[in-house]
Amino acid sequence: MSATQATQTQQRPSVQWVADVGGSHVTAAIVDVESPRPRILRRETAPVETQGKADEILGSITETLLRVGEDATGWMVALPGPFDYERGTGTFDGVAKFGALAGLDVRGRLSAMLGVPAARLRFVNDAVAYAIGEWSVAPRRPDRFVCITLGTGVGSAFLDRGRPVTAGDDVPPHGWAHLLKIDGAPLEDSVSTRAIQRRYAQGGGPALSVRDIADRARHGEVLANSVLDRAMFELGEALAPWIASFGATETVVGGSMARSWDVLHAGFERGVRTVAGSVQVAASRLLDDAPLIGAAVSV
Repeated sequence: MSATQATQTQQRPSVQWVADVGGSHVTAAIVDVESPRPRILRRETAPVETQGKADEILGSITETLLRVGEDATGWMVALPGPFDYERGTGTFDGVAKFGALAGLDVRGRLSAMLGVPAARLRFVNDAVAYAIGEWSVAPRRPDRFVCITLGTGVGSAFLDRGRPVTAGDDVPPHGWAHLLKIDGAPLEDSVSTRAIQRRYAQGGGPALSVRDIADRARHGEVLANSVLDRAMFELGEALAPWIASFGATETVVGGSMARSWDVLHAGFERGVRTVAGSVQVAASRLLDDAPLIGAAVSV
């Protein structure tokens, strides 16, 4: 780091080094949380090895983090579960991605590789970080807020004044929407990348990404519209009782699918309003910035 950069960092006591580890990429960033609105000063994104050996996975993560924060004094890392976020230990056994990290002291290994004290290396669920990021920039921060992230699966967070609620009769177990069921089957059998692609193929459509299916829906294709509308309605209908019992006044949908909100919102809102009629529904305001800002704010 140059002398000028060092001076700038010293003048920003609320600069945070954060990372978002996803199923295919890792993004590292420096976030200034001292501004009226948190802002990202610098970021780096690179592919992450998810199915290799532990050294390969952690090496691909570390390489990106060091490009952004070689002089970082600590990190807040958002990553998917199952993971013991307090202990910093991988519990990915039985999961296709990051399986080599099962039972591993991820905090200890990353601490040594990054050259930061283990106590300054913290972890947060990626969906929770996403939700906190979205809540932090909401025009009026609601007391009760729900965020759903849609991509390869369904992530979720239920926030009470910006803090995650993971237990109680008014949230699903652990606050995890993916544990919900539709007609006795897991929610992600109806709402996920693979579920939407499967339904589209069953209807006679070609093998396409969800983004391409959404583009076809945007251009009026009946099959694409039907598949997406059904998936989003079922998601909204499954979530509606929990949104209502939690007393959420705003629900935000994020993740990679949120980029196609224009062809997704109608089905989702219709499903939500079967029970939670008064909740405000919106698409992510921050998209890829959400987990980075949320991780910084939650430090």
